[in-house]
Amino acid sequence: MNAVIPIHTDIGCADAPVLRERGQREVFCGLTGIIWLHRKIQDAFFLVVGSRTCAHLIQSAAGVMIFAEPRFATAIIDERDLAGLADANTELDRVVTRLLERRPDIKLLFLVGSCPSEVIKLDLSRAAQRLSSQFLPHVRVLNYSGSGIETTFTQGEDACLAALVPELPTAGASAAPDLLVVGTLADVVEDQFQRLFDAMGVGTVRFFPPRQANAMPAIGPNTHMLLAQPFLADTARALEARGVTRLSAPFPLGVEGTTAWLWAAAQALGVPAARFEQVTAAPRERAQAALGRLRPQLAGKSVFFFPDSQLELPLARFLAREMGMRLTEVGTPYLHRQHMAPELAWLPAGTRLSEGQDVDRQLDRCRAEQPDLVVCGLGLANPLEAEGLTTKWAIELVFTPIQGFDQAADLAELFCRPLLRRLRLAA
Repeated sequence: MNAVIPIHTDIGCADAPVLRERGQREVFCGLTGIIWLHRKIQDAFFLVVGSRTCAHLIQSAAGVMIFAEPRFATAIIDERDLAGLADANTELDRVVTRLLERRPDIKLLFLVGSCPSEVIKLDLSRAAQRLSSQFLPHVRVLNYSGSGIETTFTQGEDACLAALVPELPTAGASAAPDLLVVGTLADVVEDQFQRLFDAMGVGTVRFFPPRQANAMPAIGPNTHMLLAQPFLADTARALEARGVTRLSAPFPLGVEGTTAWLWAAAQALGVPAARFEQVTAAPRERAQAALGRLRPQLAGKSVFFFPDSQLELPLARFLAREMGMRLTEVGTPYLHRQHMAPELAWLPAGTRLSEGQDVDRQLDRCRAEQPDLVVCGLGLANPLEAEGLTTKWAIELVFTPIQGFDQAADLAELFCRPLLRRLRLAA
């Protein structure tokens, strides 16, 4: 069974030095997380309290046509608010009241802070409490910050889920052990994992965030959580403070990562190794076969990761171990050593790791390396392409379903496509 179920005996980069960069950054702001969060919690609404720039960012990132009715909007802070000529709280109450009158389907409303609302010191926490007391039990109002002043864009989800944790009901101490999968997953991926857990006989499995606001999972001392996304440090801390036990595992990217991730849950919930092997053998073999067809396109090629989403370490591990790519540098906005311990152990020894960003210095290192592929944000991609480097947009790796066995080949193809595009352009 040891050949099938990964055992963490590697040391890889567990003790590797990390280059800590502190300088100019190139990242989206945390408001971007609304794009996948509003699709997940189907009766929630995200009201950004911000500027017209915030509104344009969300509208452009979502690609929503002007006549659509999405579950997000922006309460515009204009010159009168900035000059103190209007009571921002009164204006906010008016906007929320009109919104809820028009959209009675809303059950959970998030007031999302932005750079402008933080600059004028608008207390959205107090506003959320005031509005919640007014609209409960029909609508619960919460708040979190999506400001990009000090964060990278995936931390918007972390802030949102951390704001939800105090609202989760408490499971009794006598409740049977259960599993909480933490992090937003595409519905198709969630359904695939649910089927695997059901076939293993794991028992009660809940996903956080849920698809409906009234289906918040109960948590307690017998709850085990499995992080599905690597950027949920605050959420994990809040859940642990409520007695939830975190399971250490690589993240479910690729065949190896998905197998180890599922096995961590199986071990904690008492699933026999033979049952685990029986359930996972077929999807694992299909995924390995699909990756085998794509591996020749990536094997031996070099890749450089700019810090962007905090997905960089799991992605680098997948590309190095399963696709045979050579890692020149793996940068990440924030390196949580405890959550990333299994990933660090699986990275090839000697991999250059960097935390944070000083974009000019990283650009110099990237140009010196001349990698075959650069994974970076949109702001860097076009300039690097103009210099002759091949790039992959990091944000696409967040918006695309890439977790699990059935998505392993889709994940690999995301890295193959820019290389194939470069070959066609050169032909």
